[in-house]
Amino acid sequence: MPQPEGPELDRVRARRDDLRDRYLRAGAARPAAPTRGIHHAAFICRDVEETVRFYQEFLGFPLVELVENRDYAGSSHFFFDVGGGNLLGFFDFPGHDHPAFGETIGGIQHLALSVDAEAFTRVKGVLDAAGLTYLGPDRGVEDSLYIEDPNGLRVEFYLEEPGVFLGKRLVD
Repeated sequence: MPQPEGPELDRVRARRDDLRDRYLRAGAARPAAPTRGIHHAAFICRDVEETVRFYQEFLGFPLVELVENRDYAGSSHFFFDVGGGNLLGFFDFPGHDHPAFGETIGGIQHLALSVDAEAFTRVKGVLDAAGLTYLGPDRGVEDSLYIEDPNGLRVEFYLEEPGVFLGKRLVD
């Protein structure tokens, strides 16, 4: 994907600065969020067993529920515990053809999961032992690595605490 350059890049940066100045509120001036947090994020998978084997058997996230999707007969809805009271959910849609994963408006670019240094090292070791391709930490960013799940979903293992970005606490 081509990146903006020259005057176009200057316009993009000026627009971001304007948005930051108009909408970003400092801690005490920022209202509290109206919800308790993310209950679960739900994604579509090609194959339930393949997805369960990847997340539970390979990455170590326990499967905590597997039920029929209440909105689509025959479809499964299942959840993994990703820590901190957070759930990662998936649906399958049997008989439904799906295009390959792609970045698009309204789509997801990646899912970032917070890990400590020990978990980061463990995940990297598991990926290395399996010979799976990943991006990072060799790309000059020592605090993250990216993989693709069997469905094309990009998952980042990020060495930051929840609520922190680039070493700066954004929310408590």
